[in-house]
Amino acid sequence: MTATQQTTKWRLRGKGYEFCNCAPGCTCNFSGFPSSSDGSCKAFVGNVIEEGFCGEVDLSGVTAIAMLDWPKAIHDGGGKVVFIVEPDATEEQIGCLAQIYTGQLGGNPWAILGTTYEVAGLVKTPITIDGTGLKITMSADGVGSATGDSFKNPVTGEPHAAQIVLPDGFIWEKGDCGVGSFTVAAEGIDLSYKDSNWIYYEFDWADDR
Repeated sequence: MTATQQTTKWRLRGKGYEFCNCAPGCTCNFSGFPSSSDGSCKAFVGNVIEEGFCGEVDLSGVTAIAMLDWPKAIHDGGGKVVFIVEPDATEEQIGCLAQIYTGQLGGNPWAILGTTYEVAGLVKTPITIDGTGLKITMSADGVGSATGDSFKNPVTGEPHAAQIVLPDGFIWEKGDCGVGSFTVAAEGIDLSYKDSNWIYYEFDWADDR
């Protein structure tokens, strides 16, 4: 670890939008292994950073998306990721997020996740997140989009609220769960899933020093 990595402090706080190919609820949160039909983990995850910094660089207001493709469980590694940021993100902000999201600056969840994939590319394009609660559409121009909604009561059709609470969760501790679909493609990663896992959460991540 270099002197820069040892001294650069960071923190990100905001809202997370997680779509993946597991069955709704995502068994990775409980048993560590995907419930997808082929045992893979494919995801389209947005981070809206409401407050954040990395050293002297302000990251507040930045929105970033990760397209993630693991052939097996996350902890088995071998994954690829494409990062998406908006055109007005500065090179300094992108450089900081690259270091954070690849685990170079320590701190969970990225110190763990960053060891499980290689970066396949970066896309700069407008990102839009519309809706409230679990009824959400998240899109990246030229890449694709994801839509999420709440579970529905099978008898009445009314929204059926469900949450997962993970006191020791290293990505999030409380997630609002629903059903989502996403179709996205960029930099060699092509993902399309319907009626799979969708979780909304708040995050507060920081370096571990």
